[in-house]
Amino acid sequence: MNFQIWGLSGSLHTQHESSMAFAEERLWHWINKVDAACNRFRRDSEISRLNAMGGQTVAVSATLERAIDAAIRAGEATGGLCDPTVLPALVALGYDRDYDELVTRTDTVVGVPVPAPGLDAITLDAANHTLSLAPHCQIDLGASAKALVVDIVADEVWRHGDGVVVELGGDVAVRGSGPLGPWVIGVSDSLDVGPDVPRVSFGHGGIATSSTRSRTWRAGTEVVNHIIDPRTGSYARGPYVTATVSASDCVLANAFATAALLWDDDAGYFIAQAGWSARLIRFDGTVEFVGGWPAEGEISP
Repeated sequence: MNFQIWGLSGSLHTQHESSMAFAEERLWHWINKVDAACNRFRRDSEISRLNAMGGQTVAVSATLERAIDAAIRAGEATGGLCDPTVLPALVALGYDRDYDELVTRTDTVVGVPVPAPGLDAITLDAANHTLSLAPHCQIDLGASAKALVVDIVADEVWRHGDGVVVELGGDVAVRGSGPLGPWVIGVSDSLDVGPDVPRVSFGHGGIATSSTRSRTWRAGTEVVNHIIDPRTGSYARGPYVTATVSASDCVLANAFATAALLWDDDAGYFIAQAGWSARLIRFDGTVEFVGGWPAEGEISP
């Protein structure tokens, strides 16, 4: 099954056709829940109301609490580089509307970079299900919410008793086996996975691809991208243009793929030290393999 949501393409596959109806129902259930809680482009979303509260302590839904907890986990795992508090920086780059509308504009300009306040600006009280943000802190969950969706859906289908692959915008969650054995995942330098791209077999966990070649737009004389360096508030300019990371779940894979585009030449070191594997592509097209990632032509990690 192929689908479109949030300007992204996605796909859903189960080991047995008999599980597809259940998998589809859970997919759309969680997409709708996360959209209502986390879509900053919806004025009526929970996160839009939260960002307008100006530092007050507010009760949060179970869905938003789960999404913010995932974003904090991603930030902590990457030393703060995958940071949900980058919303003012994104807005300063012109990303204040849906991407499909943003790329058609010709009057977008780059504002003054806004460094992110960081994870310390978020106080999540899991016992009381409340959240408070430091004054002037606003959050964007685009880096982790879609990864969370594919993880949740994959887990629910797996517990239902079947193998499954859920993919959304370059984020992939894999559980169990496919109809013919291990799932085989195509790895593309962009979000367009053609028949000739490298492929890896994968049994359980997450694979995510982040790239400065996707989600770009022109702002004045610059071509900018959606990967924000929270330390500077500007867009990614690291040595790597694409990073694909495999990890224990897709939230962590997405976090490290994002951070890899912000780390310098030591990105591979940080990924390997965390115990994950990666395929990294430099600006000149050089491909580097990290951890147990297979060389091109091999299919199993």
